[in-house]
Formats: sequence, C-alpha cells, structure tokens
Amino acid sequence: MQYKLTTPVTREDLAPLRAGDTVLLSGVVYTARDAAHKRLMERLDAGEPLPFPLEGSAIYYVGPTPEKPRQVIGSAGPTTSGRMDAYSPRLLDLGQSIMIGKGKRNKAVKDAVVRNGAVYLAALGGAGALMAGSVKELEVICWEDLGCEAVRRLEVKDFPLTVILDSQGGDLYESGPAAYLASLETKEG
Repeated sequence: MQYKLTTPVTREDLAPLRAGDTVLLSGVVYTARDAAHKRLMERLDAGEPLPFPLEGSAIYYVGPTPEKPRQVIGSAGPTTSGRMDAYSPRLLDLGQSIMIGKGKRNKAVKDAVVRNGAVYLAALGGAGALMAGSVKELEVICWEDLGCEAVRRLEVKDFPLTVILDSQGGDLYESGPAAYLASLETKEG
C-alpha cells in the first residue's frame, strides 16, 4: 500500500502502516545525525528545551551536501541509522514519531517504535539527488558549527519513503527476505 502523510503525525496516522508499505511524506522534517543527537541528549540531560518540537515529528538522518545555485539543498541521501540507536528510544518516548534513514535498528529501537506507535522509514540510499528534489525549503535552526550535520528544518513534498519498522512490530529486514525465499520455493514447487 502507499500512503500520503503530512507532519506532524499522530499514532492514528501511523497505525495502518505496515513494513513494506510506501509513504509520500510532506510537511516539516528535521535533520539530525549522531553529533546533533548527542547535543540533543545533552540539552535533555540539562533540563533545557530542544530546538524543535518533538511531538509528532520526523527526523531524517542526513548530512546534505552544499546546494548549488538555484537549489534548495544539495544531495540529501540517508546516513546509517544504527549510529542513532543509543539516542532514538529516548526521543521516541518523548514524542518523536518518525525516524528516516537506512539500515537495521537494534532491539531497543524496535521496542520503542512499538511502545510509542512510531515508525522507521527508509530513504533510498545512493539516491541523494532524488531525495533532494522533494525538499522545497531549508532553514538551519541550530548548531551551524556542525557543518553538514547542523540541524535543519526542511519543508518536503511527497518525500518517497519505505516503511521498515511499523508500530505493530513488523520489520521489513526480517519479513522481506523471508517472503522472497518463500516465493522461490513456490516457483520451484
């Protein structure tokens, strides 16, 4: 199935999604990689507010390349999500709803996704120019000293994504290969 979603999202918005579905995401998406996540945790530990609202938010693990003239953003392909595994459960428990990146996640993240009715969506690795085409506006909102890893507020339109982890515990990295192998057995039988 394909779904169109606009941020901020609710648990009810995400409940129908299943691992393997596709999503065209519109609205605000924040960017943050590992260095920014570390700073987010430092702010939380100090009792300080975060630089953006977490409730219903989407965070994209990306460090875009510099934009060229007449571009909103440079190449904006995903980074490996596992580097955020230590931070993601806490952010999900505080209201983040969507994580966007690539690669497998650990058990703590999977449990937090289910516990919070959240989702983990994959962006197309190696297709940074395609992903950049969905970005309509960009604003650096904090930590410019991090360069490409500064936190940005993106306005996106029909950002193409695939559901990897759904709120029911589905994991495309587990179900996908199993379905493929089953299809081979059916063809051979």
